[in-house]
Amino acid sequence: AVDRLDLTPHLNAGPNSLAVMVYQPGYSHFAYLHRGASGLLAQLVCDGLPVLVTGNDWRVRRDRSFAELVPRVSIYSSGIEERDLNLVEPWANPAYDASSWARARVVAPLGGSPWTGHQVRPLPLLVEHEQSLQLVEARHGPYPVQYHADPHLALRAGWVTAQPAVLEADVDGWYNPVLAAQQSLYYLFDLGRDYTCQGWGEIVGASGQEWLAISYAEKFRGGQLVISEPETYCRVRLTDRFRLRPGHQRAEPFALRGGRYLLFQLTGPTGPNFQIRFHSLVAEYPLDTVRRLAFSDPQLTGVVQLCEATFRACLQDGFVDSTWRESSQWLGDALPQSLIMATISDDTRPLRRAIEMAAQGTYPDGILPSVLPGEVHAYTIVDYNFSWVELLSHYWRLTGDDLLVAEMWPVLVKMLDRFHQDLSPEGLILSQPGRRLFLDWAPVSRNEPNAIYNFRYLLALLQAAQLARQRGVTAAAGSWRQRATNLQAGMRRVFWRDQRWYDDSGGSTFSQLAASLAILTQSTPDENLETQLEEIAARSLDPNDEPAPGKMVLTSPFMHHYIFEALRSHRKFEATIEIIRRRWGRWVADGYPTTWENWNVDFPDGSQCHAFSAHPLYHLAEMAGELENL
Repeated sequence: AVDRLDLTPHLNAGPNSLAVMVYQPGYSHFAYLHRGASGLLAQLVCDGLPVLVTGNDWRVRRDRSFAELVPRVSIYSSGIEERDLNLVEPWANPAYDASSWARARVVAPLGGSPWTGHQVRPLPLLVEHEQSLQLVEARHGPYPVQYHADPHLALRAGWVTAQPAVLEADVDGWYNPVLAAQQSLYYLFDLGRDYTCQGWGEIVGASGQEWLAISYAEKFRGGQLVISEPETYCRVRLTDRFRLRPGHQRAEPFALRGGRYLLFQLTGPTGPNFQIRFHSLVAEYPLDTVRRLAFSDPQLTGVVQLCEATFRACLQDGFVDSTWRESSQWLGDALPQSLIMATISDDTRPLRRAIEMAAQGTYPDGILPSVLPGEVHAYTIVDYNFSWVELLSHYWRLTGDDLLVAEMWPVLVKMLDRFHQDLSPEGLILSQPGRRLFLDWAPVSRNEPNAIYNFRYLLALLQAAQLARQRGVTAAAGSWRQRATNLQAGMRRVFWRDQRWYDDSGGSTFSQLAASLAILTQSTPDENLETQLEEIAARSLDPNDEPAPGKMVLTSPFMHHYIFEALRSHRKFEATIEIIRRRWGRWVADGYPTTWENWNVDFPDGSQCHAFSAHPLYHLAEMAGELENL
């Protein structure tokens, strides 16, 4: 995807210089950076004609102020930024002489491999603006020299041992700290909710011996800020660090980060006239809100605000699940996010982009990637393919865009044919080697054959058949409907007994999710339907989240989307609203600005701002008419 920028406001009469910083930390990860494919392609167009194109007449040099060997931010993201601002040169100044720099090496011309298939980015650029900061805590203490090699560990260890301090800024926001060598001050600011953001410092009077670290956090636990422990499963170390140079400067990271809390660590010795002012730059999608959902009930209004804030926080150049821990575009998460977006806006570009990116990354056997655009093979979660079918159907309902659906049709056919190869003797699909069945926090059985996995496939077959009928593709409609009929018969034989749906053939667990998917696919016998609906609703209304033998397994917040779909499909509006009140309402009551990724996020990397849990906004909108009658 190519960004188009209007440089007109930045040009001056007479000579101008075009200077570009390229940041490539060298990792393949859960976003747009790929192994061994870093470079710069650019052209300047004036009056419709290219007048400047990247080539070997450009000059290039590595910015020595960036450390070469740095730890990763997390398993999802690129490297931390470790910079020595004493090594910064004024290369962006138009008068700078770069004649001693090396000539750029042309790896491939425009259109050459691997940079093929260019298209102007179909999504708008994010809008950046300053966000006010509220100082919530300050501390002072010795700098933990033993951790100096790792900026995140140095900040983490120093914060824990530091003592409370009273720090006040002047009317213009400047602080005047006085620090001896190996002494640190800590400034903790609250943005109010999670944002895609950068913390940065404005400094005057530096001696050139100071260090400034900037870290991002998301939650408190037990009254204490949770600074991530890199040894946990996501290995989060969201801390960048700068060695300051003498005089006036900005200590500003290159990359956008994310979180609710900004923690600055300033380490001395400071210069005699040292001053620092803290800033936060946030980047937000320019969302055109055309519908506002409002209720007279303050609790439901609070849930709406909670969900919308979460959605806005997690909308970047597409749908991402969490701004703090990963900022990754998961294909499955795009489903609830696209439903939420359709509730408040007519902008379908992120939805279309998710559908297209998944298709572009299709594996040779037809399976779609789970992380977009992704080459994260260990996280190929196959039931996200079924989410893609729902996304395609949702896009069709919103737009009637048959051109895109026709373009995606071969991808849909090949993908569903691939799953048809996985049939067991019972007529059920089994897992694909090296790939995950599904991703969900609930403690449901993953044993095979698995009911949840097969129900997701069944729902996808039914939706694909319906889409085919609507488009007049009768052969595909009949074929997929027949597959669905055969699959449903096998599932009834294997998973339905004792008047309930079990999650595996051995009856290890029985869950809300399997029961809800059975209802949505019309698999539950009519005489048992009401009992199943009551049991599903009762489990969510039960305040005890803990699993117990013989008890229906509570579904995660994400998969409650299907709980609500099942209940609403049989007009269980009062139960649906009461579940939203009790489960999402408790986050409102406790003062949280955004929805969590699970009912309990006490584990170190658990996020308190996850967009997939904001889907009640969509369901409340769908029930808005009914709410007036309740």
